Amino acid sequence: MAAPTSIQISILDQSIVYHGKTAKDAIDETIAVAKYGEKLGYHRFWVSEHHNSTFIAGSTPELLMVKLANDTDHIRIGSGGIMLPNHSAYKVAENFRMLETLFPERIDLGMGRAPGTDRVSASLLNPSNKFAEADYITQLEHLQHFFNDTAATQYGKILAVPQTNSIPEQWILSSSGGSATIAAKFGMGLAVAKFINGNAGKKIVDDYRKNFVPSDTLKAPKELVGIFVVCAETEEKALALRKYMNYVQVQFELGNFNDIGNAELAKNYVFTPQNLISIENNKGKIISGTQAQVKTQIEHLAKEMDVKEIMISTMAFSLEDRLRSFELIAEAFNLNKI
Repeated sequence: MAAPTSIQISILDQSIVYHGKTAKDAIDETIAVAKYGEKLGYHRFWVSEHHNSTFIAGSTPELLMVKLANDTDHIRIGSGGIMLPNHSAYKVAENFRMLETLFPERIDLGMGRAPGTDRVSASLLNPSNKFAEADYITQLEHLQHFFNDTAATQYGKILAVPQTNSIPEQWILSSSGGSATIAAKFGMGLAVAKFINGNAGKKIVDDYRKNFVPSDTLKAPKELVGIFVVCAETEEKALALRKYMNYVQVQFELGNFNDIGNAELAKNYVFTPQNLISIENNKGKIISGTQAQVKTQIEHLAKEMDVKEIMISTMAFSLEDRLRSFELIAEAFNLNKI
């Protein structure tokens, strides 16, 4: 058995609708993975926000989180993330205050400024969205007022209800230095999205720490790094899982965010020279291999980025393959013994 580790491992799930399955199947799978992740000893379980795609069913993390938190006992449940420009900061505050009321000190509010969709859909979600960084910062400022009961207009005080004794942990998702600076300014946690930008490096974390301003809810910097991970018992199986991940990435780059075909199609797909260049450029987004190989790579990433928490996202056509990957990683890091 592996020795206990100081690295916390968490899960990000995107509710993928695999070929031949329904959106209901995808959501049911997310719920099953959350429950199994808690059993295995994972620290957090976050769900994402995406729109206008039949491939990803996770469009409303704040709603799905109610079910996930209710069906688990202690694992932290969060959004990875709420795409804040799609929403009213006031409504986000009330949604997450309700979650905090229902599940005290278990809720994470991870936020980002990317639309999680195309510009047209984003405009429909929030017709006043100008896609400006200044507006995003203003929303974050308003959110703090709502959480701290200091919001007011010329007509008087504005309360975000229900009133709570605690505030959700707040995190900023970042794949570049800009959002890391925003996280530092607001005294929030930093979630580095390496699964989006495989070239994201330690400089993001360093800049965040250098500029960090303590807040009422976070006195010292707190970071995690998110990355795609697939783990299998044999190298042959691991290579097959890695090919599926590469295939999905290629489809996304081709603009296909809907049904990308079955496992057999992915297995037999012949990558073009251009595809191979893309795969090489994106290799930093994915960790794959056997249990020992993946453990070494995760430890190396944690050391390289100087963080104590890694959040993994795992795509595999088979639920059994996904669960086995989570099992192997949990066993490697002895998660249920931490």
